[in-house]
Amino acid sequence: MKYLIVNADDFGAGRDINRGIVEAHVRGILTSTSLMVDMPGATEAARQSADLPELSIGLHVQLTREEGSLLIDPSDSAACRTELRRQLSEFHELMGRLPTHLDSHHNIHRNPQLLPHFREIAQELVMPLREHSAARYFSKFYGQWDGESHFEQISVDNLSYMLAVEVGDGITELSCHPGYMSPDFHSAYSVEREAELRTLCDHRIREKLNELCIQLIGFIDLKNLSNRNGRSASARAAAVATRSAM
Repeated sequence: MKYLIVNADDFGAGRDINRGIVEAHVRGILTSTSLMVDMPGATEAARQSADLPELSIGLHVQLTREEGSLLIDPSDSAACRTELRRQLSEFHELMGRLPTHLDSHHNIHRNPQLLPHFREIAQELVMPLREHSAARYFSKFYGQWDGESHFEQISVDNLSYMLAVEVGDGITELSCHPGYMSPDFHSAYSVEREAELRTLCDHRIREKLNELCIQLIGFIDLKNLSNRNGRSASARAAAVATRSAM
């Protein structure tokens, strides 16, 4: 079975980013998003999420500025651990619950000095961490590199192609960045967000998912699905063992 989580980064970044993410969930194929708790739109995002019970909402830890420079010294373990837990606590304060999953702005959790702190929290709370869970991470639905826009990369045709060749059996996380151009969130990735939004809401994408027998799920479903798959694997192993003993 093919399962797909469509996760939008940057929820809470600003009002217009929030508006696009909500639209991609209500009108499109978005099933999940990740909240930046220290950004101008975080409170609004938390309020909007109360009306979206099927939207998985994780924590998008922010340890970098928009241009990519670090906000914290990764060699200072105590400071890193404190900052991660502060943002987790802020998420709980805003949302009234824990995140459904954990990831980071600019995927800074890949930093070898920071990764152990992310994994510590994920393991402690039994929470999926991007690239360290049952979900395979796929990040090529992105429309800019070398400072130039590549709208062909985030077109309906290209997403349809990627769904066909990149989503196999098991669970895949497709990351995306839908939204509207926002005056309160200055990012080099701007007009591309609106192009992503149009693609995610295009009826042809949902038709392609149906054609490929890809089932949309959220991170909120991941634990139950993993447990079910684990039981199925155990049952298959037991059956093989029984046949071998005959």
